[in-house]
Amino acid sequence: MGKRRSVYLSFLLGPGAFWLLMFFVIPSLLVVVYSFMERSSSGGVIWNFSLEAYTKLFAFDPDSLFVNDFVVIFLRSFWWAILTTVACLLIGYPLAFYIAQQKPFTRTVMLFMVMIPFWTNFLVRTYAWKFILNNNGLINTFLSELSLPRVPLINTPTAVLIGLVYGSLPFMVLPLYASIEKFDYTLVEAGQDLGANYFRIFTRVFLPLTMPGVAAGCILVFIPAVGQYVVPTILGGGKVSMLGNLLAQQFGAALNWPFGSAIAVIFMILLMAGVLIYFTVEREEEAV
Repeated sequence: MGKRRSVYLSFLLGPGAFWLLMFFVIPSLLVVVYSFMERSSSGGVIWNFSLEAYTKLFAFDPDSLFVNDFVVIFLRSFWWAILTTVACLLIGYPLAFYIAQQKPFTRTVMLFMVMIPFWTNFLVRTYAWKFILNNNGLINTFLSELSLPRVPLINTPTAVLIGLVYGSLPFMVLPLYASIEKFDYTLVEAGQDLGANYFRIFTRVFLPLTMPGVAAGCILVFIPAVGQYVVPTILGGGKVSMLGNLLAQQFGAALNWPFGSAIAVIFMILLMAGVLIYFTVEREEEAV
């Protein structure tokens, strides 16, 4: 019976394990291996062990306050990802709470509207924002009609941040809604009976119990945002570089696969370390 059960589990888990092995584990290991190889001038790598890629990544630039320009792009990408996550949380939490308070039919319609963007290609949606933010786009045309000066929006950090928030917002709203919708509102009544005001109830009761949705939403927003390529390319016009643009440049025009792999390895380590630290702290708080 036990052998039959193990065969049955292997049959169920086999396709998923094979997919992860072929399209996640092996490519990730190849990236790690490439980062320790020498660069080939024609693209690809020369199979000689070398630390040149990591040396270049952490080389000191006397003309810069930071280590070098690559570290500046790292810091910029993480900072914009943090801003995107905070903006999505500030917008998404009230929206998810409002949706959870509606009647079942209205709730379904509103969730449907949140998910509609997933039905359209992300590239097409980003180009739509380019037309909205353009110098002759919807916003500046509206300002002109009001006899107000045009505002340069396209090819600026502001445009990139707008695009990041727009593309990431559904990933914040849906986990928050799932957490808020399951909340037991009798706890709010208990807090009111004990004399707590709405702010104290929110900070001491509501927010801690919906924190799993906040954590899931922040992770789902932050990780894709920090490695974005499409939004900075289209809305930034090549003037605003993020980590995704740097990786594309190294694997494309620069033909420096080891250096691009080293950047990707450091990026993966930082992300995994951040996620592990967060879940460790969260587990300790739950234990207390």
